[in-house]
Amino acid sequence: MNFRVLKKEEIYRGKIVNLVVDNIEYNSGNRSVREVIEHPGGSVVLAVFENHDILLVNQFRYPVKQHVLELPAGKLDVQEQPLHCAQRELREETGYEAKHWQKLTAIFTTPGFCDERLHIFMAQDLFQSPDGQALEEGESAGELRVVRMPLDEAMQKIERNEIVDGKSIAGIMLGQRLLRSKT
Repeated sequence: MNFRVLKKEEIYRGKIVNLVVDNIEYNSGNRSVREVIEHPGGSVVLAVFENHDILLVNQFRYPVKQHVLELPAGKLDVQEQPLHCAQRELREETGYEAKHWQKLTAIFTTPGFCDERLHIFMAQDLFQSPDGQALEEGESAGELRVVRMPLDEAMQKIERNEIVDGKSIAGIMLGQRLLRSKT
């Protein structure tokens, strides 16, 4: 690395994120301040039926004050493995489970100021969970709605700026490419 941390200060510790301000010095002697959002990361699920329909959730996202159509996803719990998180989130948000899982990739969401890493999985051989959905507060009826749609339609929605969530765009496009290469 071409810098050293002179001072690290935690400004805020929250339920989901922490804000840290680092004072750093480059090898050149120049100094700078870096504001970093620390996030535990999460998992994202591209759930694909045999006919290539996929599951999305349409949910209200407070930071942007609107409903967003996106893949099921959620935050990693402490010491939780990404695959377990993906399996849990698919079941909780959609009421579905899957027999086959494949990791597609892992992405940094906004590496300019945040360390969040999302693990994107494809789930296949879907079946309804005997326990159904287990929605959290803020995901109740009306705030989170499960949507089943053909993968090709989801791609069209990306092209029309109707699916604008970055993790969902990455998962849908990678999944479509992988599924097409198998046919």
